[in-house]
Amino acid sequence: MADMNKGRVLIIDDEDIVRVSCQRILVPEGYEVQTTKSASEGFDIMAAGGIDIVLTDLKMPDIDGMQVLKKIKEEWPDTEVIMITGYQTINTAVEAIKLGAFDYIEKPFVPSSIVEAIDKALLRRQEKNKE
Repeated sequence: MADMNKGRVLIIDDEDIVRVSCQRILVPEGYEVQTTKSASEGFDIMAAGGIDIVLTDLKMPDIDGMQVLKKIKEEWPDTEVIMITGYQTINTAVEAIKLGAFDYIEKPFVPSSIVEAIDKALLRRQEKNKE
């Protein structure tokens, strides 16, 4: 199964450890993964096309995750966005979902929660594209 490309995932997080961890979790699962520590570089990658799922941190130095979510949903509405954060509050989780986030995962996360969320998001994206 690992030789099959399940989808393209972009990880936007200013913490190296998070980007590396997510890549180590997702590549063996068959995902093609691109990573960046800045939202602006993330938008450049998105503009190049082909990204199915974005994992983005909520708190970043250049642009926060909510702004990343809004821009992705405006410009690339078919792309599913999963928020990851160490600063979870019910209010931000609710706001993220209202803005179109597919899911909201707390740090530290277990590898299976990332894989599960991405698998579900990809399934939803495929179902939407069939309509």
